[in-house]
Amino acid sequence: MDLDLAENEFRDDGRGGRSDWAYEMLHEAIREGALEPGQRVMEPEVSAWLRISRTPVREAMRRLQAEGLLERAPGGGLAVVLYDLRAISEFYATRESLEGTAAALAAQNADDTERRILSATLEAMRALPEDPRAHARENEVLHEQIYQAAHNRFLLKSLRTLLNFVPLLGRTTYHAPGRIEVALCEHEAIVAAILARDPARAEAAARLHIRHAYESRVRVVTDDVRSAAQRRSVRRPAPGSGERHPAGPAPREDAG
Repeated sequence: MDLDLAENEFRDDGRGGRSDWAYEMLHEAIREGALEPGQRVMEPEVSAWLRISRTPVREAMRRLQAEGLLERAPGGGLAVVLYDLRAISEFYATRESLEGTAAALAAQNADDTERRILSATLEAMRALPEDPRAHARENEVLHEQIYQAAHNRFLLKSLRTLLNFVPLLGRTTYHAPGRIEVALCEHEAIVAAILARDPARAEAAARLHIRHAYESRVRVVTDDVRSAAQRRSVRRPAPGSGERHPAGPAPREDAG
């Protein structure tokens, strides 16, 4: 695993023990792409990375496995879950339904403070540089605010559970050509409908936004598969050369 040893040291701040901290660190590593989909996660290496014993690491990995972020790897051990295009399609179909409902409820239930926050967040997004990761972070903020404005605890829990799997999908969809500009227009349409207290228009705008996000996801995944194949072909040693194939995954640009 390509993880930075220098930045990680457990500090007991009273908010949880080593197992909880190990869980948070591993979850962040998956979310940020330091641990890639399909990559093996080895208990001894994680223990060395976090500078803690293997018992809390084992507990944290079991928790991530129960949540569906880790799975049994061929030959034993655990690996970060790798989704195929069918699973990605299922994810976005579910998300479209939930996001549409959240936007409709936000149009009905958002209070004045929440409406002002949505407007301010959208204004901040307009001022962002052309950086996919910056837009991805603010995208999460805006969507979370819509979920909160819906005022439905069960919907909120369902969306947060679903979005736990976003790191398994790979790079942010904001890497797709033109996605930054299109997504901003779509967010403007969603927020405008919420501010106008028009649930039907808000739901339609949110659903369209997620459908377009799915299309961008497919483009990004396809590009990543193509790039990975090219890297493998470059690294493959010539027959009879006696060279060994380099170990470990290729460097990752970002997780988004």
